[in-house]
Amino acid sequence: MTRASSTAGARERTGGASPRIRRRRPRWSGLVWVLPGLVVLFLFVYYPLVLNFGYSFQQSNIFTGEQTFVGADNYVKLAGDPIFWRALGNNVLYAGISIVFQVFLALVLAAIIESLRSHRWRAVLRSVYFIPSAMSLTVIGLLFTFIYQPDGGLLNGVLGALGLDSLQQAWLGDPKTAMTAIIMMSQWQGFGYSALLFAVAIQRIPQEIYEAAALDGIGPFRRIFSITIPLVREMTALMMIVTLSGAFQVFNEVMVTTGGGPDNSTQVLGTWLYRSGFVKNDFGYAAAIAVVMFVITLALAIAQVVYANRRRV
Repeated sequence: MTRASSTAGARERTGGASPRIRRRRPRWSGLVWVLPGLVVLFLFVYYPLVLNFGYSFQQSNIFTGEQTFVGADNYVKLAGDPIFWRALGNNVLYAGISIVFQVFLALVLAAIIESLRSHRWRAVLRSVYFIPSAMSLTVIGLLFTFIYQPDGGLLNGVLGALGLDSLQQAWLGDPKTAMTAIIMMSQWQGFGYSALLFAVAIQRIPQEIYEAAALDGIGPFRRIFSITIPLVREMTALMMIVTLSGAFQVFNEVMVTTGGGPDNSTQVLGTWLYRSGFVKNDFGYAAAIAVVMFVITLALAIAQVVYANRRRV
């Protein structure tokens, strides 16, 4: 068979088009389907980010629409604002406790649940731990406001019944305990969601690995730390990114319970941004706070992704 006849036969099989053209068509068709998503992402995510960055160099009045360029004055004001640094410290504290509860302890809990032999008990426990995550944060905040009440609250009532009257106090009214009380409330609400995602990741681990470890005499707890945790490394990295990003975007929990008080002891970046923009009508300063929040969360996400990729290699 000649080269010309083989080429003609190939064209007949591909409908008259060359194989090179046939390979290019799926690429263009894929871009057509992706383009609408890119347009929406640009309009509602990246374009507002650029606008907010521009607003952070201005002094804006939402009522009059007046805008004045002030350069880096908002960032200088930010650096000298003690409430901003307190809010940032509260976010860091929130992030640290969230990593412990919603990542590491949730991973251990998921591993314990998935190690149970009874499929029915595994399903029941997954549902029990996940139900709080399906509840609204506003409802959770109102519920814990009653639980933390100094007089007649459930927490102080339980402490009194156990003879621990010395530990009773106004949990949300004391600057020393208010932020910790809010953080523990949010951990209770989001703990089951993380555990459920880890359970899904654990289910993808081949059972042959656990069976081989059991034959080698490795106990259940050692299997958790030697097999389960290393093999769900990618889900752990993802949950750390999600948890850290959520910790620096906290808003509802604080607004429903304390509103940033008492004495600004529970201010976080989200509530201080809201108060600066919508209460004090200083939208340029609020935009500067938003830029700081974005830079922090972006830097943490990039660092975590780079670390996870190095561990994978």
